[in-house]
Amino acid sequence: MAKPQATDQDAISAEEMTGTAVQSRSTTTPKKRTAFSELMSAKSKLPASPSKALKTAPSFFPGRDGLGAYLESPGSFPPSRVIYYTDDFVAINDMYPKSSVHVLLLPRDTSKNRLHAFDAFEDPIFLAKVQAEVEKLRRLVAKELRRRFGKFSAQEQAREDAMDADPPPDKLPRGRDWEKDVISGIHSRPSMNHLHIHVLSVDRFNDCVKHRKHYNSFATPFLVDVEDFPLAEDDVRRDPGGQNYLYSDLICWRCGRKFGSKFASLKQHLAQEFEEWKKQ
Repeated sequence: MAKPQATDQDAISAEEMTGTAVQSRSTTTPKKRTAFSELMSAKSKLPASPSKALKTAPSFFPGRDGLGAYLESPGSFPPSRVIYYTDDFVAINDMYPKSSVHVLLLPRDTSKNRLHAFDAFEDPIFLAKVQAEVEKLRRLVAKELRRRFGKFSAQEQAREDAMDADPPPDKLPRGRDWEKDVISGIHSRPSMNHLHIHVLSVDRFNDCVKHRKHYNSFATPFLVDVEDFPLAEDDVRRDPGGQNYLYSDLICWRCGRKFGSKFASLKQHLAQEFEEWKKQ
């Protein structure tokens, strides 16, 4: 198989494109699945996805078409990959996450899911459906952030103490609003052919963040919030190459410190900010 070619305006590398090449699998009927069960942890307590017989689908989706396998046969993947699926959407764990929690929403509408978001989201009915599903997925990501990091957060202490109380109170304190720590959007120049929406925690801290383009693709207007659609015809984000977002100076998302082109220094700084962010 020919290796896909990345361009200077792709946020991911050719190796990452190759790594997304997957084949729908054939297996037996699964046990009832919990949405984030094996994806995030066996301790997760989120709604179950449909319990269906897994399909036989030997189709291969190479390179930039790698997301197609999840659309064709989502039930053939384990919960560690596919979080949930419906007739309209598939939610998956990003194979190369750029934050501590990073998932993708894949619309299944075949009349739209091979279009660029700039075109697909011109349809107000389709856009509204996507925006509603993104909100659902943002809530799931927020719950996962609370599960993972709540014990470190000062804003969560009253809630954590109440949960440990015997007997617990009838109503738990609200605690930290983790949805404020979730971002979502599409890349103005997507590297994969199928329409997909990123939903991720704001920290941008993960081993898969390996270079400037990785970071800037989620820390500049290269990531376009789904709530900003439909975009005006003269919106500068329609021309990401012209704006040079991926190669702009590195700036810490949390404190605003500037790092120029020094990615290694930024990465060390992000590790420190990650610990402080968890504790706030």
